[in-house]
Amino acid sequence: MSSGNSSADDVRQVWDVVVVGAGPAGASAAYAAAVTGRRVLLLEKAELPRYKTCGGGIIGPSRDALPPGFELPLKDRVHAVTFSLEGRFTRTRRSKQMLFGLVNRPEFDQQLVEHAQKAGAELRTGVTVSRVEQHGAAVPDRRTVAVVLQGGETVLARAVVGADGSASRIGAHVGVKLDQVDLGLEAEIPVPETVAEDWRGRVLIDWGPIPGSYGWVFPKGDTLTVGVISARGEGAATKRYFEDFIARLGLAGFEPRISSGHLTRCRTEDSPLSRGRVLVCGDAAGMLEPWTREGISFALRSGRLAGEWAVRIAEAHDAVDARRQALNYAFALKAGLGVEMSVGKRMLAVYQRRPGLFHAALTGFRPAWRAFRDITQGSTTLAEIVRTHPVAQRALTVLDRRPATEAGPEEHQARGEQDGRETAAS
Repeated sequence: MSSGNSSADDVRQVWDVVVVGAGPAGASAAYAAAVTGRRVLLLEKAELPRYKTCGGGIIGPSRDALPPGFELPLKDRVHAVTFSLEGRFTRTRRSKQMLFGLVNRPEFDQQLVEHAQKAGAELRTGVTVSRVEQHGAAVPDRRTVAVVLQGGETVLARAVVGADGSASRIGAHVGVKLDQVDLGLEAEIPVPETVAEDWRGRVLIDWGPIPGSYGWVFPKGDTLTVGVISARGEGAATKRYFEDFIARLGLAGFEPRISSGHLTRCRTEDSPLSRGRVLVCGDAAGMLEPWTREGISFALRSGRLAGEWAVRIAEAHDAVDARRQALNYAFALKAGLGVEMSVGKRMLAVYQRRPGLFHAALTGFRPAWRAFRDITQGSTTLAEIVRTHPVAQRALTVLDRRPATEAGPEEHQARGEQDGRETAAS
C-alpha cells in the first residue's frame, strides 16, 4: 500500500501512524487513529495474549474511555471494600451499586487490540523497536519518522506514538523525566471454592507499614490477585511486607500460579510529552495516579488523546504545524490527567505521613467513603472533589503542612470505635 505523497512513498510504504506497544495505552491510540480511516500500524514485542503484572481494577474513568461496544471481560464485580491498617482495625464498607470491575489483563489487553484491528489498525507482534530517528539517512523527508526494529528493518511513519511501557525506548527518545518510582510485587493465587466464595464481590485494601505503601486482594473467580506496592529502594522491606501480608491472610499454604514484580514510574510535571512527530502516552509517558498508582484509566485516556493528535501530526505539512499539534496534545493531557496527578501527588504526601488518618476517614467518616465510592464509580474525580469542595481543599492544605505524629486524636477515636467491629474473614 502506498500513500502516493512522494516518490519515496512509492518505493516504501509510509504509515500515517505507528504505535509502539499494544497495552491499553497503545491499543487505545491505535483505535483512535484507525477509526478516522488513517493507516495505522501497531507494533508489540510480545506474542498476544501476554501476562502483565497488574491488579486489573477497572474504575469508572477506565470504563468510560473504552471503545464503543466494548464488553468488559469481568472476572468479578466489586460491591464491598475491606480496609485495614497494617492488618488491624479492619472494617468493610459496602455499596448497592458496583464500585468497579476486575479483569485479567491478558484478556482485557487482547480485546482492546482486537477493537483496534476492527477499526482498521494492522498488528505486528514479536517485534522489538530499537530506536526512532527523525533525522539522518533513514529518514526520506522531514515529514517522516523512521522506526528502526531489532535486526535492522525500518518502518516509516508520519507520526509515532510511544506506548511501550515504563521502561520505554520511545520515552527515552522524547526525554521523559520521572519523579516517583515504586516497586510492586504481586501473586496470582489459585484458591479452593470455599476461599473464593468468601472473597467474591469484595476487595481488601491494607494501608502498609512502609510510608506510602499499601496491599490489596482482588478476587477473580478461582484466583486471588494479591499484591503490595511501595517506593523503590525499600525492596527488602517491601518483600517482607508482601510475605507477611500473604501469611496474615491465611494464603501462605496455596501455591501461586504466577509471582512477579514491576516498577511503576510517575512523570515530573515538566516532563516532555513529545519530540518532533513522536508522542508518548500511558506508562511510557509516566502517566499514573501517584497515590494509588492506578494506571489503566490513565493509559486508556492518554492513549486515546495520543491517537487523535497523532492523526493531526501526521497531516501536518511542516515542523511548525507538527509542533503546534504536539503542544495541543500536551495541553489536553495536562488540563485533565495532569491536574488529577498533581492532586494525587499531594494526597500521597499526606498519606505517607498520616496513613491512620486516611483509614479513620474512609472507615468512620461517611463523606470520605462517599467520595471514594464516587471516584471509583466514575461520577467524579479526586481533582474535581478538591476543586469543588472548599472543605476538602482546606483539609488537604492543612494536612499537607501538618507535621506527622503517631496518630492524632481523631485517629485514636476512630480506631477505638472500630476495634472489635465488623471484621472481614480472610
